[in-house]
Amino acid sequence: MDNALVREFIIAAHGNLSEVKALLAVEPALVHSVMNWGGDDWESGLGAAAHTGNRDIAELLLANDARMDIFSAAMLGDLEIVRSLIERYPLMIDARGAHGIPLLRHAERGGEAARPVLEYLLSKREALV
Repeated sequence: MDNALVREFIIAAHGNLSEVKALLAVEPALVHSVMNWGGDDWESGLGAAAHTGNRDIAELLLANDARMDIFSAAMLGDLEIVRSLIERYPLMIDARGAHGIPLLRHAERGGEAARPVLEYLLSKREALV
């Protein structure tokens, strides 16, 4: 796939829903594309939407077969997914997504819908201290 097209898609996924839709119409496989910004900083469209709190874009990408991860689950407020992963892999509490953005920040970006996830993550952090 053309690297310039992937770059355009990932940038759009940070907040431009109409552009994401247009690019997916041209190349549906973009939903699975990732960009290495350097220094092992990998980012997908879903990751971009997750760390910027763009629920509409994240839901569109998931509806088009994007692969759910803990970061998007945290932003979307899916406590069941986040809890199950943290319970199974406790060190994921310190996981960092694209650009080194922590899991907790993704939950914060989810706003009111992600409040249960944020509260869960904060309680788990307090338990570790």
